Amino acid sequence: MSEKEKEKPIEEKEQPSVEAGEIAKKDEEIRNLVDRLKRLQAEFENYKRRTSKELESLAERISDRTILEFLPLYDNLQRAFESYASDKNVEGFVAGVERIFAQFTQLLEQKGVTKIEAVGKKFDPALHEALLSVESEEEKNTIIEEFSAGYIREGRVLSPSRVTVSKGPARVKEEGEG
Repeated sequence: MSEKEKEKPIEEKEQPSVEAGEIAKKDEEIRNLVDRLKRLQAEFENYKRRTSKELESLAERISDRTILEFLPLYDNLQRAFESYASDKNVEGFVAGVERIFAQFTQLLEQKGVTKIEAVGKKFDPALHEALLSVESEEEKNTIIEEFSAGYIREGRVLSPSRVTVSKGPARVKEEGEG
């Protein structure tokens, strides 16, 4: 072994020589992977934008369909008021409004909407919103008054019933109490 070989660290002697071509090949492979990643990233951003626009469009179409279902009710109500304004026939007006109410009820039923039962039922915070709690002859946590009706559709609460709940009978103060 020559003196120069002895002076070289052991690591350099044992390390295989790497050809410049292999390094260039690896660099090219890295560039290709980075370019591919950038393209995929751009495609994904375009996909997110396109999906967002499609969801907005779908929401608009659903809203339009719902409005179209209610327009006949609006038109009938408008005709009822116009008819009343022209001939002042109260009975005819009331009969027309009753028919419109029946149409409205039918439309809600077709949509699977049902009214939440409240008065006389036990208070359920999942279905009812207590606005007042008062002493009454009714059992504690019994609904005694409904301020506004609540509605359910397919097991989901659309709007809770707004109610008054009983605290139970009033306690009579005994003579010894303050």
